[in-house]
Amino acid sequence: MATMEISAAMVKKLRDATGAGMMECKAALTEASGNIDEATTILRKRGLAQATKKAGRSTNEGLIGSYIHMGGKIGVLVEVNCESDFVARTDDFQGLAREIAMHVAAASPQYITRDEVPADVLEREKGIYRDQVKDKPAQVIDKIVEGKLNSFYEQVCLLDQPSIRDPKLTIGQLVQAAVAKMGENIAVARFVRFKLGESA
Repeated sequence: MATMEISAAMVKKLRDATGAGMMECKAALTEASGNIDEATTILRKRGLAQATKKAGRSTNEGLIGSYIHMGGKIGVLVEVNCESDFVARTDDFQGLAREIAMHVAAASPQYITRDEVPADVLEREKGIYRDQVKDKPAQVIDKIVEGKLNSFYEQVCLLDQPSIRDPKLTIGQLVQAAVAKMGENIAVARFVRFKLGESA
């Protein structure tokens, strides 16, 4: 069976769409028999697999992103870390930090990850949910409570929140996509959101 000829234009198109390297794009296109959509999926899977491997690496560089909402009523500072000063200075990384700051301004998360939610807050929420469904059969109560807890996390945890720019992606998925694209571990370290007139 004849192999499909992979043109430079196809490689360029895939590179522009994914940000992956030229050789990676050519290999993915060859594997996908020239189908751009399939090749994109292959690269995304590889990128996310690489992102997972990078998750344990230390992040000592980065920057403070900021966003002031129109009229100066809401301001956000967010610390986003990466592994090297080189990546921290790229437009992509600075854009990610700004996007996260804008998201925090709009969505007002209380925590970065699920692990940061205090145990007493979780127990209080579970108690409320159990009370709401106490008349349901015992075997379904835990499932309902778990579903409601996931919704709670989406409201209060930054990495679980759907992005305000693209609700199909969570902020956690945006960070993972950036890890895959930039080739370094990236972590949101902390944020603070100020609203005029609110006390700390």
